[in-house]
Amino acid sequence: MKKLNCWITGVACLFLMGMQVDAQNGMSAKEIMQKSRDVSKMAGMESVTQLRIVDAKGRERIRKITMASRDEGNVEKRIIKFLEPADVKGTGLLVFDYEHKNDEMWLYLPALRKTRKIVSSEKGRNFMGSEFSNADMAAPNLPDFMLKKLPDEKAGGVDCYKIEMTPLSNALMREYAFAKKIVWIGKKDFVMRKAVYYDRDGEIHKVLTAGDVAELDPVRQKYMAREMSVVNKLNGRKSYIKMLQVQYNPHVNPEYFTLTYLQK
Repeated sequence: MKKLNCWITGVACLFLMGMQVDAQNGMSAKEIMQKSRDVSKMAGMESVTQLRIVDAKGRERIRKITMASRDEGNVEKRIIKFLEPADVKGTGLLVFDYEHKNDEMWLYLPALRKTRKIVSSEKGRNFMGSEFSNADMAAPNLPDFMLKKLPDEKAGGVDCYKIEMTPLSNALMREYAFAKKIVWIGKKDFVMRKAVYYDRDGEIHKVLTAGDVAELDPVRQKYMAREMSVVNKLNGRKSYIKMLQVQYNPHVNPEYFTLTYLQK
């Protein structure tokens, strides 16, 4: 009996030790995705960015845009305005990126002198003719997805957590324009390094990669990838985003994030 009690005690200790290790070192898929969202949220940021669009025949179109963001606690506000070329100058996108409810987006088209609110069904559409989607302009709303932690794997030489994201309904699949997405999140900085999008047939639709990660706010440990590319495996098109100038600015003007400024 004494031996049996010792064996039970030993098994219990091993079980509890395992639980403790998992609690200290293990993170759930939701915790990893939430941390990834948090490290990119800054009090304020401004940048000048180049958007390069390449079609299946290798022909290029280059856009120059300005971007700014401001964190107001329950919502991160973001504005994107096109500077060049002349045919898209003044076009703008205003995003209210809520953490616990659906985002709001407004698109301003200067040629029509009209601002239009982007509805949920349009979030999966291409952003200004690129292979990035409107939804790529905001962080994903985590309650919209079933999250599953996959075995860790490197991406671009960086040790990463690997997470599978599946929209919870057919309506959300249509909204985000993918049936499943697998993302690679850097273990040290929690910046997304790669994302693979799958369609309903299980085929790879798009592959997004991110690099040139910078720590813009060392005090609060806020990071950002200054380069991103996306390749559409179905049509052969590619798009690239590169930040030419970027600075952390906690005092960014709150008036930037209004419909009035969007239409200027």
